[in-house]
Amino acid sequence: MQIGVFAKTFPGSEPASVLAAVRDAGFAVTQFNLACAGLPSMPDAVPSDAIRAIAVASDASGVALVALSGTYNMAHPDRAVRDNGLRRLGAVIEAAATLSVPLVTLCTGTRNPDDQWAYHPDNANPLAWADMASEMEKALELAERHGVDLGIEPEQANIVTSAGDAMRLIAEMGSKRLRIVLDPANLFEQANPEEARAIVAGAVERTAGHVAMAHAKDRFADGRFATAGRGVVDFADFVARLKASGFDGPLVTHGLSAEEAPGVARFLKGLV
Repeated sequence: MQIGVFAKTFPGSEPASVLAAVRDAGFAVTQFNLACAGLPSMPDAVPSDAIRAIAVASDASGVALVALSGTYNMAHPDRAVRDNGLRRLGAVIEAAATLSVPLVTLCTGTRNPDDQWAYHPDNANPLAWADMASEMEKALELAERHGVDLGIEPEQANIVTSAGDAMRLIAEMGSKRLRIVLDPANLFEQANPEEARAIVAGAVERTAGHVAMAHAKDRFADGRFATAGRGVVDFADFVARLKASGFDGPLVTHGLSAEEAPGVARFLKGLV
């Protein structure tokens, strides 16, 4: 299991300085965001000089790029907004293939038109699922063409909220390119440590064999997000269950400050 961090944890828009900061904080791998190369996270195109700069920085720092962020609102109520997001996702997928990044991470979206990470009551409407699934089919066509996997993350504010939802979507899509990003803190909103442990354990069991990457974010009992190791998530149990399920991929932390990063790296390394 490789320990990593979101590249956007560290300030800067030059890949060399950002990936050097990732390395210096104690991480071997990263989930990269094109904002760290001076581009929009979801650009219209990724220039060849940006691709070269990212590749050179990865080689020089020794930090492997295990995922590239490609999130847009796949359930936005406006079809034109979804079409624009899919077009930009195509550019991200193409960049990932050129850089040999194996995974592009997605957002299954929300009916909230203003924030792709914000809940909306219409998320439970079957039409919201249908719109998201239609987007996913198109995204998977791009992924198949370029030989890149796509990662969906169960998230309480989005259409796919649970391990069960994620497995349902994988079954519906019928593509081996659709994988899961499992973040324990996104599997519940409020829970005590015992409840959180049970929810996370059930999700690991349900998704075994389909997890491409795990995230390491935490949550306090009252629902506020927390830095890994400071909330109710039992990370020792989470890591042990991931190992027992056969997972040996990247464990990537986020939702922390650059100053906290070295301590979290040490904490996670101590578990794996």
